[in-house]
Amino acid sequence: MLGNKLIRNLRICLEDGSVIRGEMFIENGKISRISQTPIENYDGEEFDGKGNLALPGFIDQHIHGAIGADFMDGEYQATERIVHYLPSEGTTSFLATTMTHSQENIQNAINVNKQFTGNRSIKGAEMLGLHLEGPFIHPEQAGAQPLQYIRKPSIDMVKEWFGARLDGLKIVTLAPELDSNFEMIDFLNNNHVVSSAGHTIASFEVIQSAHQHGLNNLTHFTNAMTGIHHREIGVVGAGFMNNNLFCEVIADGVHLSAMMLKMIGKFIGADRIILITDSMRAKGLPDGTYTLADQDVTVVGQKATLRNGTLAGSVLRMIDGVKLMKELCDLSIHDIQKISSMNAAKQLGVFDRKGSLRVGKDADFILLNEDFEIQHTFCLGELSFSK
Repeated sequence: MLGNKLIRNLRICLEDGSVIRGEMFIENGKISRISQTPIENYDGEEFDGKGNLALPGFIDQHIHGAIGADFMDGEYQATERIVHYLPSEGTTSFLATTMTHSQENIQNAINVNKQFTGNRSIKGAEMLGLHLEGPFIHPEQAGAQPLQYIRKPSIDMVKEWFGARLDGLKIVTLAPELDSNFEMIDFLNNNHVVSSAGHTIASFEVIQSAHQHGLNNLTHFTNAMTGIHHREIGVVGAGFMNNNLFCEVIADGVHLSAMMLKMIGKFIGADRIILITDSMRAKGLPDGTYTLADQDVTVVGQKATLRNGTLAGSVLRMIDGVKLMKELCDLSIHDIQKISSMNAAKQLGVFDRKGSLRVGKDADFILLNEDFEIQHTFCLGELSFSK
């Protein structure tokens, strides 16, 4: 059973964005009390928050790997390393994201990673489920996804991988222009799985039509999708114009320029931005040569590329993306918790227990100092990282 503890001396960002000075009582991994009045006569475990700011833990709904491991490795120990590492960057929940690959390799990765989904006995960040990125994408926007494994959308294939109930599946990234009559999107929507447009050459009109069938997310917005032209505003135009679409954003200064990040902050806004890392196995390791879906990737600084120069994911930490967006877009604390946690929790259907600090929710939170540096991360009330 998860332990109980009292976290004193905090500045706590509440669900409405207000910040109070107070303390939190954690019981069995849940927030059982938030109080501005000191709790007296407590003889259990106490933790001094030292006046740091408590924010909900980050939710990364699109991450491939870190610290030398990739979810496509299909190895329990590889996923375990990532789970243990993520709290160091403030991430307390995530989706294990797959790559376009052979049916067998995808199936193996799914089988291994589903062992972590909802498993509260594993210390570290919680895997909320899986994000299937590919193989149902357009070859003209493949990016770093291997061309030879790309397939047209197949409901039967998804059922084979996840079972008829789609257990553990949370998001499917696909090219909606390849989905005949939007049958896959309808199927996913009826099974409460998020459909996301990515690696796509869809027109604005196709995205609008797909949205009517349930598509409500754009994968790594502006990357690997049709951009804005003055006679066809494409998928990017849909992201700016459709106020019901969430937009994943890789805020590393490589995938998107500072000016584009500012535009996204101004015209899309905190209610629709979902920060992601889309990170690969090199995150947390020195520059060098690594692999992604059996392809060599060269990492120099914040940039990871294939031999032909194509971007191959990122090495971004969530906290660094948060800090960059805060700096560029002059975001409030409330805006920050929206783009880093709240919006993803709502989209993934876990806002009843994740995404904000409220009595009854999971005790997933980070403590930040005045410089917005992570001092401590708690997952289900357990201290998972300390600087």
